[in-house]
Amino acid sequence: MNKLNGSSSNGISTSSTLQKKRNNNNRFAISSIDNINPTPAATALTITPPQFQISDEQRVEIKEAFDLFDIDKDGALDPHELKIAMRALGFNEKKAEILEIIHKFDENNEGVISFEDFNKVMSEKILNRSPLDEIRKAFQLFDDDNTGKISLNNLKRIAMELGENLDEEELQAMINEFDLDEDGEINEEEFIRIMTDDP
Repeated sequence: MNKLNGSSSNGISTSSTLQKKRNNNNRFAISSIDNINPTPAATALTITPPQFQISDEQRVEIKEAFDLFDIDKDGALDPHELKIAMRALGFNEKKAEILEIIHKFDENNEGVISFEDFNKVMSEKILNRSPLDEIRKAFQLFDDDNTGKISLNNLKRIAMELGENLDEEELQAMINEFDLDEDGEINEEEFIRIMTDDP
């Protein structure tokens, strides 16, 4: 199981570790990602078999996201607050989907969603999330500059946040190992191959 856990300055729990190791063929591998404080918001990554109920940790993360992004502290999320709360939990929904969620649960036509309903929505989304979605979410944590690729600078940031003492040469060797198109960066497809051990 690959897991991304830790805590961000925003108060949302996340987790995993970037570790350099050499396998039997003297090749570098990324084994995990720990204590990442992703910006703008934290996310949880757990690649596991299908679940029938969310974990206690996921319940806490849902509550933390709600509380953090209930900006006006009125006990409900408006469309903007809902969008950023969902994004913090790894779901980048379009505006139309956000409005549809609010419409479904907003019985009083106030244009907001309560914590109880937010919890239902997020629990269902988390339970239905595929491992591939989890990997894509992890990729977004690495790709904090939204270039669609993991660069040497992205890896340096992560290594620094993790307190890993890896020099530039070691980080570049990690990129080179998995950079199939030899452009000096790791794209999403290459990252998925790394995380799924697909040659």
